[in-house]
Amino acid sequence: MTKPLRLVFAGTPDFSVPPLDSILAGPDRLLAVYTQPDRPAGRGRQLQPSPVKQRALAAGVEVLQPLNFKDPDERARLAALEPDLMIVVAYGLILPQKVLDIPRLGCWNLHASLLPRWRGAAPIQRAIEAGDAETGVHLMQMERGLDTGPVLLERRTPIEAADTGGRLHDRLAVLGTELLREGLARLRAGEPLPARAQPEHGVTYAHKLDKTEARLDFHLPAAVLERRVRAFNPWPICDCEVAGERLRVHAAEAVAAPAGSAPGSVLAASAEGLDIACAEGALRLTVVQREGGRPQPVAQWLNAFRGRLPE
Repeated sequence: MTKPLRLVFAGTPDFSVPPLDSILAGPDRLLAVYTQPDRPAGRGRQLQPSPVKQRALAAGVEVLQPLNFKDPDERARLAALEPDLMIVVAYGLILPQKVLDIPRLGCWNLHASLLPRWRGAAPIQRAIEAGDAETGVHLMQMERGLDTGPVLLERRTPIEAADTGGRLHDRLAVLGTELLREGLARLRAGEPLPARAQPEHGVTYAHKLDKTEARLDFHLPAAVLERRVRAFNPWPICDCEVAGERLRVHAAEAVAAPAGSAPGSVLAASAEGLDIACAEGALRLTVVQREGGRPQPVAQWLNAFRGRLPE
């Protein structure tokens, strides 16, 4: 029987939880979990532990939350654990070389894109927004650069027309968990994991999402806005103003529109949706949310606006 590995895990958001669960259920020894410090959240702005912290504490695993690894004492604490390998999944900190060198076998990172495309913070959403036909998950050996390390294993999946950021997030989390499980099993068995250097061409960066990006600009083509609506669901959720009311847009589709329609003008309102003219085509809003309300089909929202919008 192969000897269990001594592992340290570093991750923060929901995406990191399935891989963490896989390690907890596996034969290896999880020494500690690193995650981001608690952050204020919700209306009361109370400090909230990350999903990874909650899961680790429930499993009785030690949780460490350094602001960074500049402090030699933090690096010494990691070194004292004597890990064979550190698994990093959406941790939120760039690890310095002094940290990457601590585990006996270095550090592995699960990244939700087909590298070198969409290095960085928001690869899932940026792939949808850009109209990519395919994405996936890479398991890579970490280097000092941002998502630059050689790829060890990969899983691919098409981006479907109905995929939102949330739906694709969940699918990639499952694929990433499978990938990590395979990598650890091969490592335990002494099987090689050939490292494939990333190509120098095709590098793009998935910049962090910002709420200011969520406002729909109808001077853009409808197809662009439709992808953005899907990409930004469930966060930050796109929004626009219609009939003097701010609406959050949870679902929309690009449809044809008469040439010369003024961007932002309402072209039609029916049970099928609310058509708003764009630079090219129209964006049909199908699920919206009023201030303080819940998401609802446009047909329900229209009941409050009969006579104010075109039939």
